[in-house]
Amino acid sequence: MLHITHHFIGGHRVAPQGSDLFEVRSPFDGALVGTVPAATPADIDLAVSAARQAFDTGPWPRLLPSERQTVLQKFSALHAANANEIATLISRENGTPISGALMLQQGIVPQNQAYLDAAASFPWEERRPAFIKGETIWRREPLGVVAAIIPWNAPQQSALVKLFPALLAGCSVVLKLAPETGLDGHLLGELFNEAGLPEGVLSILTAERETSEYLVRHPGVDKIAFTGSTGAGKRIASLAGESLKRVSLELGGKSAAIILPDVDIAATAAAIQHSAYMNNGQACIAHTRVLVPATMHDRFVDALAKVVNAIKVGDPSDPATMQGPLVAKRQQERVWGFIESGIAEGARLAAGGLGMPEGLTEGAFVSPTLFANVNNSMRIAQEEIFGPVVCVIPYQDLDDAISIANDSPYGLSGGVWTHDESKAIEIARQMRTGTVSINGQWPDFRAPFGGYKQSGIGREFGSEGIAMYVEHKVINL
Repeated sequence: MLHITHHFIGGHRVAPQGSDLFEVRSPFDGALVGTVPAATPADIDLAVSAARQAFDTGPWPRLLPSERQTVLQKFSALHAANANEIATLISRENGTPISGALMLQQGIVPQNQAYLDAAASFPWEERRPAFIKGETIWRREPLGVVAAIIPWNAPQQSALVKLFPALLAGCSVVLKLAPETGLDGHLLGELFNEAGLPEGVLSILTAERETSEYLVRHPGVDKIAFTGSTGAGKRIASLAGESLKRVSLELGGKSAAIILPDVDIAATAAAIQHSAYMNNGQACIAHTRVLVPATMHDRFVDALAKVVNAIKVGDPSDPATMQGPLVAKRQQERVWGFIESGIAEGARLAAGGLGMPEGLTEGAFVSPTLFANVNNSMRIAQEEIFGPVVCVIPYQDLDDAISIANDSPYGLSGGVWTHDESKAIEIARQMRTGTVSINGQWPDFRAPFGGYKQSGIGREFGSEGIAMYVEHKVINL
């Protein structure tokens, strides 16, 4: 067990101002994974004060960009060397299968490197002829103190997708962890210290909602960077708007995968289950609406149901497990509620359903579930379930498919499956979503990631991600 007794504030272990603790328990068997102190507003004040001082008078914002890059490069190497330990802890915290947790940790290496490459070529300062006469110096300067608030489903990835661009830009950061995964984030502090991050630049705290809102409202904070639900994002945006804080939000999704008639049905069904049921179904980018031609609907459903029924559900520490428990009992009950709704609205249950998966009697498990003959107006097709529930929706022609895909309050991700690349690109250009993957292609960490509509504001990854943490200054000569 990991018992964290002190907050990480400004690079130091600091005794908490309150006495409350969060117990982090395994959603698999309820075993105690560890404890971490619950941050109070007084703890937030200390962390913001340290960040404010580091930004206003410390060396970090005043270093050359290349000097900051050197520290982050050292951190990335240290983090990669600890990938197995971190993945094991996350799997115990939130139920991610160990194979998936390791894959996520390995994926952080190219994510970090893409940010470092972008920083190396980022136009920190440009000098150019002015439009009428003279010259203009255009500077990108660090924005200030950042409050980074992350969820529990992929905690290290969510933390570093914010920490890297913020720190590379020269900002100082207060990182707020979710109580469900309040342990693994503290390992980051020690690694950043070892890499040479100056005093005050980074604080790491675990807090519940009220204290998190105190952080968002704090007058010493210049920007909020948040990943989480759309509902929480709306609340944060409204609070940040009170003082016109900068804000970037990576929010929910209800992504559509459009299947064209020319695909190999069995092969596509086998491939698409990875993008549909990833991370126990707790992924904002999951392709949870699968759109198929009406003429092949039943055949595709049969093939996908066969794949879904073969998903091995169980102990997340077992390398053979493909799906573990959801993060908590409340999440299990929430997802069961959506399954009940789908049944009540008339969708056909093709795999999974209510109750515990076969052979399991405890833990926050939900059977991998597949609904067929879904109408896009149904609740299960419109709302983000954040669990292993996928809808198959028939369409009449490609115009109908694109219309269904775009008929959503979300627009984060999506996919097209076909042997015709030019047709796939034509369809992708018409989808109102931030990222479209053709035939399950992996994302490019050098390209901007984010959403249309209620899937968020701003972009992460690469140079566009760094640009979210700078202010623009123009000097006219």
